[in-house]
Amino acid sequence: MSIYLTAISRAKPQHIDQFKALLLALVVESRKEKACIQYDLHQSSDDPALFIFHEEWASKESLELHNQTPHITKFIKDSADIIDGGVIIHTTEKLA
Repeated sequence: MSIYLTAISRAKPQHIDQFKALLLALVVESRKEKACIQYDLHQSSDDPALFIFHEEWASKESLELHNQTPHITKFIKDSADIIDGGVIIHTTEKLA
């Protein structure tokens, strides 16, 4: 059963481009994972510091493995000083 996820994060205003580059690197590496079905990154048109991922994973276990990958660990480390707050994650069920 697929797991659907929306992850929302915000860059500190002076670090938008640097944060965006880190997020785009996550896209490249995460899409290589066998259990990754969808991994799309969006940037708000109204607030360029706001970024949203829409993700679909093959299973809860595969999402847990994703969260332990080297690229996620690297993102957490590299974004620590440029992220504005934490990442807000919503796990959802697809209705239609």
